Amino acid sequence: MVRAVAVAAVMSGLLGIAACGSGTTVTITQIAATAPEPASVPKPHIIWDPIPFAPERKAQMVAYVRRHYGSFMAPTYKLEHPHVIVIHYTETPTFQATYNTFAPDTPDPELHELPNTCAHFVIDKAGGIHQLVPLDIMCRHTVGLNWTAIGIEHVGYSDQEVLNDPAQISASLKLVRWLRCRYHVAIRNVIGHNESLSSPYHHEDVPALRTQTHSDFNHADMQVYRSRLAATGGCTSGGSPSSWSTGIPAVSGGFRRVWDEGYGSSS
Repeated sequence: MVRAVAVAAVMSGLLGIAACGSGTTVTITQIAATAPEPASVPKPHIIWDPIPFAPERKAQMVAYVRRHYGSFMAPTYKLEHPHVIVIHYTETPTFQATYNTFAPDTPDPELHELPNTCAHFVIDKAGGIHQLVPLDIMCRHTVGLNWTAIGIEHVGYSDQEVLNDPAQISASLKLVRWLRCRYHVAIRNVIGHNESLSSPYHHEDVPALRTQTHSDFNHADMQVYRSRLAATGGCTSGGSPSSWSTGIPAVSGGFRRVWDEGYGSSS
């Protein structure tokens, strides 16, 4: 219902402006600019625990992107405009054990590639949120999605262990809500590692890895996660739907709009 009212309001405004003169060019951005700016979603407390990411590791990331994503993007170590947030669990007992896995720049034990694997965030059993890598640098955490995904690890050994840990899941939902609102990631694009192959953003140039995925956070468990995430609210501090991803065309040429909350669907 909210979506229908919003669409009707925008259509009404656009048609009214279009009627003022055929030479008028108005975008949704200009219309939205007249509305009050919503309060932002609060950033949770984040502990900065960076792993070493020296120029050599960045150069290795550039080479990795050339091998795995070179067919559709220029090689870079930079993460720009992420579209996906991937949820993982660590299969380690503590944050320190996880940090010790990611910090050395050695070939990973599964695919034997450089740079070593990593994640942007690790959430410990007490609900502490640790950031290991800046958000403008790619991490190797999900084959086929590293070019456009933020990775979040949860200390533990199963989906259910994380979902049933009040401190850990509360911290996770706060972090993901803040991230998805900051980067305009729809709830449906908050996925478990096990859902990676079904993501519309999944691209992999290495034929042998095009069906590679992991078992952590399967679809059923991510339906639970996304439902809880939706219940935390939208992208204003009050929890109501907040924003449009703007359509570029002018009134005279039609318009396109995307509701960035993913309301009405948790998948």
